[in-house]
Amino acid sequence: MTASGAGTGAPESRALLPPASAPGASGGITPPAGTGAPTGNGDGTGTATGARSGTGAGTATGAPGCTGTGAALGSEPAAAAAVRAGDASVPGRRISGPVWAALAVVYVVWGSTYLGIRVVVETMPPFLSAGARFVAAGLVLAVIIAWRQGPSALRATPAQLLSAAVVGLLLLLGGNGLVVLAETAVPSGLAALLVAVVPAWVVVLRRASGERPGPGAYGGVLLGLAGLAVLTLPGLSGDVRLWGVLTVVAATVLWSVGSFSSSRIPMPANPFATSAYEMVAGGLGCLLVGLARGEQQGFVLAEVSGRSWTALAYLVVFGSLIAFTAYAWLLHAAPLSLVATYAYVNPVVAVLLGSLVLGERLTWPIAVGGAVVVAGVCLIVSTERRR
Repeated sequence: MTASGAGTGAPESRALLPPASAPGASGGITPPAGTGAPTGNGDGTGTATGARSGTGAGTATGAPGCTGTGAALGSEPAAAAAVRAGDASVPGRRISGPVWAALAVVYVVWGSTYLGIRVVVETMPPFLSAGARFVAAGLVLAVIIAWRQGPSALRATPAQLLSAAVVGLLLLLGGNGLVVLAETAVPSGLAALLVAVVPAWVVVLRRASGERPGPGAYGGVLLGLAGLAVLTLPGLSGDVRLWGVLTVVAATVLWSVGSFSSSRIPMPANPFATSAYEMVAGGLGCLLVGLARGEQQGFVLAEVSGRSWTALAYLVVFGSLIAFTAYAWLLHAAPLSLVATYAYVNPVVAVLLGSLVLGERLTWPIAVGGAVVVAGVCLIVSTERRR
């Protein structure tokens, strides 16, 4: 899920980035979530986007879809917190080639996680596949951390582990997991556009907590909600299943809560370790829900298609590990306002890929509603950039 506030800079800035990718990107999302392995939602889920989420290290999974946790990676949230004191927004600073290259990775990979999820659920159960993805990505990330930085980098207090687990469940089970479930009934492009509204929910949560976002942020919220209403029309008209649309909306709310909470509770000191813990916790949650739903009944491993296996591997490696690493590096090397642009680029990428690769129809409610949502997110981002 697209999505979400990162723990960088003032509270206003935190609302823009994901913990791991957007829910979908949480490879979601992870938003980055937030240190998400991305959302993504594009599990994208990214996200991750927005939020200190899901899913770059794809808790991102990103916005919820991106959440390699996924974020989209899914949990990009912690990475954002790690640079709270070091935002690279320097006026007049020239953007280097490596920064543009890393941005391209976050734009395209987190945007593509929604397509990847759609292909995975063609022959795999939604929650079991999401659980396998996040547990695998989380364990691989933990091994890499222990190898590169030493086992001590994974240390955390019980309170920090509990916080990471709660955020991981909100981002990857609630955010990205619901996006994966919804994509069994709605097009990947529509899911990504619905997830794009996450920054608007984060603004609402900030206002409820006593913060005072600028007038432009409120205008962005109104535009986002208006776009959300238009995007719901395909479900009301019977073009897609309404329950799928409402499930994505619920996922965006849970992704936003996880993203918002991640910067306000104790987390492990190492942002990559936080992402690993979030992905493992969220992945185990997805596996338990999948088993409780009986997804294992009638599921035959030999019947999984080669393209579903390929898509799952892509989500683990690219959505939850590579994109998250790029996202975390960007938080150190690029202006926060520039990094935040993933929130309105990921949905566009997801819609284009869904149309080109899967032949998804771009109906007028999806086109108009998506344009309104992206305009709202753009207004929120530009408002926060000036604060």
